[in-house]
Amino acid sequence: MKKIRIGGGQGFWGDSNDAAVHMIHEGNLDYMACDYLAELTLSIMQRQKLKNPQAGYARDFIKLLGECGREAYEKKIKIISNAGGMNIRGGVEAIAEQAKAQGLEGYKIGYVTGDDILDKLPKLLEEGMTFPNMDDAGDFNDIKDKIVNANVYYGRQPIMDCIAQGADVVLTGRATDSAMFLAPLAYEFGWTDADLDNLARGIMVGHLLECGGQGAGGNFDYDWRSVPDMDNLGFPIAEITEDSLHITKAPNCGGLISEQSCKEQFLYEVHDPANYITPDVTVDISKATIRNAGDNRVEIANIHGKPAPEKLKLCIGYQAGYRVTTYLSFAWPDAYEKAKYAGEILMKKMKRKNMKYRDFRIDYLGLNALHLGCAEIDDDLLRKQNEVVLRMCFWCDDKKEAQKIIPEISPLQLNGPPGASFFGGRAHVQDVVALWPTLIDRSALDLQTHFLEV
Repeated sequence: MKKIRIGGGQGFWGDSNDAAVHMIHEGNLDYMACDYLAELTLSIMQRQKLKNPQAGYARDFIKLLGECGREAYEKKIKIISNAGGMNIRGGVEAIAEQAKAQGLEGYKIGYVTGDDILDKLPKLLEEGMTFPNMDDAGDFNDIKDKIVNANVYYGRQPIMDCIAQGADVVLTGRATDSAMFLAPLAYEFGWTDADLDNLARGIMVGHLLECGGQGAGGNFDYDWRSVPDMDNLGFPIAEITEDSLHITKAPNCGGLISEQSCKEQFLYEVHDPANYITPDVTVDISKATIRNAGDNRVEIANIHGKPAPEKLKLCIGYQAGYRVTTYLSFAWPDAYEKAKYAGEILMKKMKRKNMKYRDFRIDYLGLNALHLGCAEIDDDLLRKQNEVVLRMCFWCDDKKEAQKIIPEISPLQLNGPPGASFFGGRAHVQDVVALWPTLIDRSALDLQTHFLEV
């Protein structure tokens, strides 16, 4: 019976390359997919590209290919990644240079363009297309002149086309994370749009692998202490046949594949288990089964599919003002009281400067910076605090307003309560890019596949 092994080589932009390289060495893979894009990653990449036309893609992926590209090529392991971000052609050129440097003659790079529709938006608006916020937050007219990027989440088909034409590596922009895993499976097993249960199974392969180490004992809430050798964490690998799906990992590495670890990843970001919506299929995992099937081996079954949605998700990033975040640490005794007083001093100074801001936060690291208003704080805890870090963040519409606080921070080391320590470097103004999630007609998308042979 035909069996395909596919590994999840990256969980995000900035993830370690170690597990990906190891699974190329010892994972006995047919494919490896590497996910670099989160919701706002494309906005960050677009800002990089505006500053430097050669930027805008995940350079980490080029480094990864430098570490294991030759071995993958020799073993005929196909690699798929959305690392192209906002500069897919720039990423392709970098991959080609890397392949030439390694002497990979005949290396075939497939890539997909068309998810970036920023230039199309004015025409689509003229044609009467609307883009209401999926979270019912705000009016599109208020942000349409502030848009940084507009990218459509698409599915498996163009990636399959690249694989079918012999690509050794496939580079995309905003393909869905799971589509990078579904595409090779649908190609290998010949799944069509009518094979809803198989398509759903392929999507959940991607869902279980797309976060890298999080699917193999990293970030494991159930029992993180039980995860062996987390310093050498392996990433998950899926083993698929026509009628089975198992999750495992490469030998000779740390991490954990268990019923509990898979359950955590299985439900990650799934709002409705009976209707998990993707461009390829709507997935129903409400009756799925997950059970241990051996050492670091879990069997997944009873996944079902429903028809794909009529529209696709469009993520728009837009300029939403400016922020300044600053930190001051205070030592025992009375660390919290000192930090609180320092915050009051800064607020009084900003009031005298008539600083105009949209919002601000004052939090105390170690007390309520994570749990905010839900944090349990009592007088005894405050008295015993060895140290407290004051964090203040201002969100302004005007950059000049945000700059007003910067010269007031450092002087508090000598001009405020005792024991202050200024760290993290001088505060600076940062752009705030916000997310506008919406939907778009499939007909508005024109995806194209291309090839470059080294």
